[in-house]
Amino acid sequence: MGDKANAHTGAAGRATAADHPASVRNVGLVGHSGSGKTTLVEALALTAGAVNRAGRVEDGGTVSDYDEIEHRQHRSVQLSLVPVDWDGVKINLLDTPGYADFVGELRAGLRAADAALFVISASDGVDGSTRMVWDECAAVGMPRALVITHLDGSRADFDEMTRVCADAFGGDDPDAVLPLYLPLHGAHGSDGHTPVTGLTGLLTQKLFDYSSGERKESEPGPDQQPLIDEARNRLIEGIIAESEDETLMDRYLGGEEIELGTLIKDLERAVARGTFFPVLAAAPATDGGRQGLGTVELLELVKGGFPTPLEREALAVTTPDGKPRELALCDPDGPLVAEVVKTSSDPYVGRVSLVRVFSGTLHPDDTVHVSGHGLADRGHEDHDVDERIGALSAPFGKQQRSLSHCIAGDLASVAKLNRAETGDTLSAKDDPLLMQPWEMPDPLLPLAIQAHSKADEDKLSQGLARLVAEDPTMRLEQNQDTHQVVLWCLGEAHADVALERLRSRYGVQVDVVPYKVSLRETFAGRSAGRGRHVKQSGGHGQYAICEIEVEPLPGGSGVEFVDKVVGGAVPRQFIPSVEKGVRAQAARGVALGHPIVDIRITLLDGKAHSVDSSDAAFQTAGALALREAAAGTTIHLLEPVAEVSVLVGDDYVGAVMSDLSGRRGRVLGTEQTSGGRTLVRAEVPEIEIGRYAVDLRSLSHGTARFSRSYARHEPMPPQLAAKVRQQAQEAS
Repeated sequence: MGDKANAHTGAAGRATAADHPASVRNVGLVGHSGSGKTTLVEALALTAGAVNRAGRVEDGGTVSDYDEIEHRQHRSVQLSLVPVDWDGVKINLLDTPGYADFVGELRAGLRAADAALFVISASDGVDGSTRMVWDECAAVGMPRALVITHLDGSRADFDEMTRVCADAFGGDDPDAVLPLYLPLHGAHGSDGHTPVTGLTGLLTQKLFDYSSGERKESEPGPDQQPLIDEARNRLIEGIIAESEDETLMDRYLGGEEIELGTLIKDLERAVARGTFFPVLAAAPATDGGRQGLGTVELLELVKGGFPTPLEREALAVTTPDGKPRELALCDPDGPLVAEVVKTSSDPYVGRVSLVRVFSGTLHPDDTVHVSGHGLADRGHEDHDVDERIGALSAPFGKQQRSLSHCIAGDLASVAKLNRAETGDTLSAKDDPLLMQPWEMPDPLLPLAIQAHSKADEDKLSQGLARLVAEDPTMRLEQNQDTHQVVLWCLGEAHADVALERLRSRYGVQVDVVPYKVSLRETFAGRSAGRGRHVKQSGGHGQYAICEIEVEPLPGGSGVEFVDKVVGGAVPRQFIPSVEKGVRAQAARGVALGHPIVDIRITLLDGKAHSVDSSDAAFQTAGALALREAAAGTTIHLLEPVAEVSVLVGDDYVGAVMSDLSGRRGRVLGTEQTSGGRTLVRAEVPEIEIGRYAVDLRSLSHGTARFSRSYARHEPMPPQLAAKVRQQAQEAS
């Protein structure tokens, strides 16, 4: 591994349909925003010969020509696939967004990948969100490697960053995170900085010089050997510690020189098992050179050390009615099981689905069964339909290169799947199957919107439906209490992208309006009311009189109706009419238009007319009686209270608890969890946590997560209630 300078040129690096799962590698690139993932993907494509020296594909675009929003915001906002060929192996490079708001795209990329390449900036180090993703990969045993970028920065220090990575990711065994190569530095520049011009292979003990734009191999000098020996010995010990050959360590400690081939094979097996995490260095060429520093070494690691799809543990598969189904692991001849990991819209071909095939083989024009994913609560309907797919292709920038098929273990873009959404399963129409979906992050930032104009209003519903079909991390809510259309997002950047896509992709201009929580009203004390609805207009009149008493009930009681009429003052057939009238008025509210809850309404007396009384008349009288009763007492405003659970690093527990208290929250308790984190449980008024998704990220430097659920409604403090009433009066 790492001593081969591959001479791919031109079409040699263009990935086509794979013929066997053993010749496929699926790699997810992970790292914080700005760590250099997309630039590294372009450099790997250049070295593999998938693009020309200027980094251009055949149509003149680049591999990063994915989305116009990404170009404007100068950051990745969606999962992108770049397939390349390296020495007979098809490598699917899955470039994931690094910004926390797009963690849904990140998780989709990890679902499609069989190994993860963590990209760490030597200038910025390891942030909290990267640690969290590492833990997620560790939980499922995903193989990982690290590549350190931005080595030309003024603060860049490869050795120090390797130590930081070992501390952050090594856990109890920091020797599981060790470099395979050491940087070679050139002459001092005028600014005192020594640029990285090549790499030293610790196993091969070879120097690889990239200074000319082409990778050149040479032998180390006498002055370099001591440094190589020290790092090489530690690396060999780390590899042998993971070896399945228990005699290897004794032989090594006894002075035996272990064969290079044995070390490389043990290294590759340890990486594929997810027990050893090599560290590499990379610096994309900036002068149009053929190869960026470290790109050959990375491609060789992916080819030799990362697992094939055949080595991935099988995912749970059931029939649509939930019966488990056993499948052979990654069999191209087995039953078709594929999953939509990304959905996007193309202005020319319509909806395009990025699909990972786990079993069987997918062909153009196949009729497949689409099974739903159970995200109806987010505006994504369940699916159980047959669809005929269109063409298969391999995405590359703005190009789509046609594929004749897509076997188990490979990925492809599928056109014309008009019903399938991200997370759906594709299977044979006569043998429908369903994969267990991956965990989607819960969107917790509300964005209330309304159409900008009448023309936008006509297009809003369709635009929103298409928007949420592409993004399962977004939830669409039509709030019946506040009459608002609410998009629940993961953060401000996520919300900005949603608004931009509505405008530019679907032609819908919307205005953002203040988000409203669902308030309630209740009676402060006992009160009575009389409803009189008597009208005579010559002909059939209207006559209904009822007298009620209203009393408050404990929270959560709802609205009770009690009939205590005696003597037939209100005929029995009209008592349900009174109840219907008071309940309808309670739903409309009596003070600010919020529903009334937690009251008992007792019908005491009334009057009727043998001819003019009617169901409608007594409904109206009941509503009038409740309004009169409300005028005779104080109406309290109730606000919703949420149960909030915050998982935060121990260093930020105090700040989080103080912040919750400042939001009128009541901390219920704390609980220690693994990984030096604490679970803080609290009850907080929902009006205080509208932006908590954003504020908590800032407070914890992106390391905390929280969940929320409705608990109950409670009386709003008088000063806040007065402010709400004043705002309502000003708006009316």
